[in-house]
Amino acid sequence: MPALPPSPLWGVQAALEPIGGGHRNAVFRTSGLKRDLVFKSTRRTEAALFWLTPVMDAAEAAGFTVPRLIPALDGALSAAGWTCEPYLEGRPFAPEDIPKVAAQIEHFHCNTRALPQRPGFLSSLDLIEATTGGDVDLMAMPAEIVALCRRAWQPMQGKVGVIHGDLSAGNLIDTEHGPALIDWDEARVDLRAYDLIRTDPEHATAAEKTAALAWEVACSWGIEPDHARICAQVLQRRI
Repeated sequence: MPALPPSPLWGVQAALEPIGGGHRNAVFRTSGLKRDLVFKSTRRTEAALFWLTPVMDAAEAAGFTVPRLIPALDGALSAAGWTCEPYLEGRPFAPEDIPKVAAQIEHFHCNTRALPQRPGFLSSLDLIEATTGGDVDLMAMPAEIVALCRRAWQPMQGKVGVIHGDLSAGNLIDTEHGPALIDWDEARVDLRAYDLIRTDPEHATAAEKTAALAWEVACSWGIEPDHARICAQVLQRRI
């Protein structure tokens, strides 16, 4: 059981219970408040969290509800390694429902085309030459797996821009106000195809799917090693 989030740093006194869905972070929600909250553990810097402000502006302009980060009492977006955001009521999407937000994702991509890279992050194309960015540390991976990932990224010439980065059914919620898009932890500037293979899987190319799988290997290696190794085995068969 992970340590409880320090909710008093947000001026919150409430019962806390763990909730599922956070494979890389501990996630808790409050109960009994007029507006319940979600606390998540985070590895992100303050600069990386502030970068989300215009990104979430763009997502809202595209028609999504997003859970804005709530500053702690000292004004910081993270405190003692945790963030806080509103709890959103609704029904999670089914995987087959993801294409329903294709137009909103396209709009979101257009709204964010001028935004810079997230502080501390690199795209998969950058990592063809570089070694470290975001959750990726290629120096900690076996050389043969690094070579496979770079071979998967090398041919990619698609459009690059801000992406959500984890556009799964569990991160889309059908609310009374329309679709909500949560868990922006992996958002960054990268190949837009990584979002589009979820919203338009029928038109995703084999190369795009392989590049996305290579990213999953690289970003999971130090955090979810068992998952990363399974993905690496699939990647080896594809390349």
